[in-house]
Amino acid sequence: MSEMVEVVIDSIRVHLMAPQRVVVLKQSSTERYLTIWVGPYEAEAITVALQEVEMIRPLTHDLIKNIFNSFGARITRVEIVKLQDDIFYGNIVADAGGREIHIDSRPSDAIAIAVRAHVPIMVHRSVMDAAGMEPDREVPETNAPLARQEPPPPPSSDDANRLSVFKDFLDKLDIDSPDKDKPDSP
Repeated sequence: MSEMVEVVIDSIRVHLMAPQRVVVLKQSSTERYLTIWVGPYEAEAITVALQEVEMIRPLTHDLIKNIFNSFGARITRVEIVKLQDDIFYGNIVADAGGREIHIDSRPSDAIAIAVRAHVPIMVHRSVMDAAGMEPDREVPETNAPLARQEPPPPPSSDDANRLSVFKDFLDKLDIDSPDKDKPDSP
């Protein structure tokens, strides 16, 4: 297991232009992050568990955890073990009667189960080396005051001419009078 590094869930982010979500994992020992695209349902399953929302009936990942428990197996950790062709591969690792078993899983499902079972999330070093990111360190931190900016120049006559169409439109609006299409109120 020395080839593995522990990570924690840093955040779950929404892509504004697509239905996908991003789970951001942070390496526990350093400022290195791994982002994994997941579907909206998997992101919701992880979020529900992180917020410890109690559901009336077990969700799919709760069901899987309950099945492990019913068969006397204990989930010990989840792993993200490989990155191939931009696809992450994961495992759910359990102890079943003293025998360690690895069950192939999508990382999003493994993470959802890890949150419910309160077990570590591990990532293979080769995956972190290939896809992990560190924050940019290019911007120097300084306490220097911001440079004073000059006020913008006054509008030119060309600017006023271009904007006059809006002034004409606004002048024609009859904002103070009631809408003629609406019925009169008593």
